Amino acid sequence: MVIQQPAVKSEIYHKKIWDFMESLWVEYQDISIYILAFIHRSIVNEKPDLAPEHNERLEFLWDAVLELVITDNLFAEFPDKPEWELTDLRSALVRWKNLWKIAHELWVQKYLFLGKWEDQSGWRENEYILANTMEAIIGAIYLDTDMKEVTKFIHTYIYPSLEEILKNNLTKDFKTLVQEYTQAEFDITPRYELIHECWPDHDKHFEIGLFLNHKLIKTWVWSSKKKAQEEAAQNSYYFFTQK
Repeated sequence: MVIQQPAVKSEIYHKKIWDFMESLWVEYQDISIYILAFIHRSIVNEKPDLAPEHNERLEFLWDAVLELVITDNLFAEFPDKPEWELTDLRSALVRWKNLWKIAHELWVQKYLFLGKWEDQSGWRENEYILANTMEAIIGAIYLDTDMKEVTKFIHTYIYPSLEEILKNNLTKDFKTLVQEYTQAEFDITPRYELIHECWPDHDKHFEIGLFLNHKLIKTWVWSSKKKAQEEAAQNSYYFFTQK
């Protein structure tokens, strides 16, 4: 993929991302696509002339690319594991919490392009934003190079986290844990409902509640319904198990 104009019209931004890419030893071609991977929508809303695009389209690609490489690795490394165990391992590797940890270890937060208010409000350390940026980086490498290069990146920085996942039994996400707990304890399947949409159209947030029958257990607000559900599940799980 070739971007005709730089994603950010600033030499300072180009230098920052050039430094980051050099530290990863990725054989990239077009630095503009990697700059795009670090652009949060908040700075596009604030300074559209400086940063006319944001990274969410790149995030769209990461899932298929990462899952393909991870699936191939797991299939080869664990020939005796059944399909459901391999699926759990893959889910743990590609889960946003795992991507956030890797992004933080790579100092992705140092290179984010955020709006002024978001930067001052601590969004540079936001777990979801870092995970999403990691997704966009994977998408950028895939578009800019080839499967060989993106596979090398995943082997180097993402697949090694499998060791910690296996050591600490981190294969199940909180939605699964909550469902197993509530079915075993109460014979009830949890339900997630949208309670409220808030903020303007360009930066919508969703309040999601976890219910058992008609009882609201926990809520969470985030810009993604899926991730708001995950946080509501996590808080509910701690609520149930730490009583």
